Amino acid sequence: MATIVFAALIVLSLALALASKGGHHPNSAKDFFIASRQFGSWLVFFLVVGEVYSIGTIIGFPGGIYAKGGTYGIWFLGYILLAYPVGYFLNPWIWRAGKRYDAVTLPDVFKGHFAGQYGRRALELTATIAAITFLVPWGQIQFGGIIVALHGLGWDIDSRALAVVAAILAFCYVAISGIRAPAYVAILKDILMMAAIVITGMAAVTAVGGVSPIFEAAKSAANNHLDQQELRFTMSTILFQALGFWLLPFNVQGIFTARSEQTVRRTQMVMPLYMLMFPFLVVTAYYALEHHVVGGGAANNAFIAAAVHLLPGWAIGIIAAGASLSGLLVLAGICLAIGPLVSRNLFSHIPEQKQRGVTKVIVAGYLLVSIALTLFAPTLLLTVNNTAFFGMTQFFPGVLCVLFFKRANPIAIAVGMVVADVLCIAFYVMQTPLYGINIGLVGLIINICIVAAGSFAALILKGEMPNPIPVAYQPAKVLQPSE
Repeated sequence: MATIVFAALIVLSLALALASKGGHHPNSAKDFFIASRQFGSWLVFFLVVGEVYSIGTIIGFPGGIYAKGGTYGIWFLGYILLAYPVGYFLNPWIWRAGKRYDAVTLPDVFKGHFAGQYGRRALELTATIAAITFLVPWGQIQFGGIIVALHGLGWDIDSRALAVVAAILAFCYVAISGIRAPAYVAILKDILMMAAIVITGMAAVTAVGGVSPIFEAAKSAANNHLDQQELRFTMSTILFQALGFWLLPFNVQGIFTARSEQTVRRTQMVMPLYMLMFPFLVVTAYYALEHHVVGGGAANNAFIAAAVHLLPGWAIGIIAAGASLSGLLVLAGICLAIGPLVSRNLFSHIPEQKQRGVTKVIVAGYLLVSIALTLFAPTLLLTVNNTAFFGMTQFFPGVLCVLFFKRANPIAIAVGMVVADVLCIAFYVMQTPLYGINIGLVGLIINICIVAAGSFAALILKGEMPNPIPVAYQPAKVLQPSE
C-alpha cells in the first residue's frame, strides 16, 4: 500500500509540473531560469520555502537530535530564525539589484554593478566558481536523504538505482518548464511534508500517552549539555549561517522570480510560521531514541524508522513522498542555479537563445557527479551542510558593497572571497583549533578586512581621499527601497 500511495503522489507531482508549462514563453532563457520575474507572493512563498525546508529538515534535523541530543537543535533552529529578519531587510534590496542589472544569478549582479571597472570579469568568475564548487556537496545532501526516505518504503533496491531514479525525476522537473515546475510542485510537497511531520509526531505522542513521558524516558540517553566551546560554536554558527542563508544561489534565483520587492517582503513575513513543524520533529527524534527503532542503522534513519514503527502503510507512502519531494525540489533548484552560472557567467559567450539547451546538458552532468559523490564519498549531512556554507556566506561582503558601498573595488572583493574560501577549507582539513568559533565566521571577518583595506588602498592610488563618513550611509539611489 505504501508503494501505491507513493507512486500516485509522484505521478501527481509530474502532472503539476506539466501544468506549469501553460501561459509563458517556452523559448525564453529568462523565463526558464527566473520565470520572467512574474511570480506573485504565493508562488514565491512556496518556491523559496520549498528550498528552505529541504530533506535536511525532515531527515537531517531529527537524525542530528538522535545522534547528538537536544543541543543539536539550538544552532539549527537559531540560524533559520535569525535568517528571517535578515532576509526581510536584505532580500528586497537583492531583488532590486537583480531588476536593475537584469540579473539571473548573483554573479550577474556583480557584473552589472561593476560594469566598466577593471577587475569586473575577475569578480564574476570568482563568484561563479565558488558558487559551483560549494553547490556540489549540497546536492549530495539531497541524494543521501532521498535514498533514506525511499528505503523507508521497504524496497530492497540498491542505493545506486534509487539515486538514478531520483536524478531522472529531478531532471524531468527542470526540463519540463524550468523554475516554474518546482514552484508548482512545491505546493504539493509542502502539504505532504507538513502532513508527514505532524502525523508522525502526533503518533509518537499518542503511543506513549503524552509529550512528557517521551522526554523523561529519553533524558538519560540524550546529550543535552553545552560546554563553553560548544556554546561558542553554536552562537557563531547561528550568526554565520544566518548572514549567508539567502545568498545560496538557488535562494537568490528564487528571490529574482518575484514580480516586485514588496512581493519578496510579504513572503518573508509569513515564512517563520513553518517553524511550527519542529516540535513534532523533536518529539519524533526522542521517541526513536528511547524505543531504539533505528537499531543498528544510521542516525539519519531516525524519522523514517519511527514512522514505519508507528504508522500504517498508506501513511508511510505519504511520508516517503513528502520527504522525497523535499529533496527532489532542492535538487531541481540547484540544477537551475548551476545551469546559468555555467552558461551565462563561466562561459559568457553563449547566446541567450542557446542557454536553455546548454543548461540541460550541464544539469545532467551535475546530477551524475552528485550521485557519484553520494555513493562513493558518503558524508554526514551536518558536515556537508557546514562545508557548503563556508563558501556561500563569503558572498556577503560583496553583496553589501553592491547595495551600499558605491566605490568598493571588485578586485578586493574577489581576493577577499578567494582568501576566505581557501582559509576555511585549510582550517577545516587541518582541524585548526579556533576556540570553538565557526571556521566560516573567521573567514568572513578576514574577507571583510581584505575588502575594506583593498578598496581603501585603490582609492588612495587613484588620488581619491575616501569620505570619512561611512559609505554605508550613502547607498546608490537606484537601490533605495521603494516608499
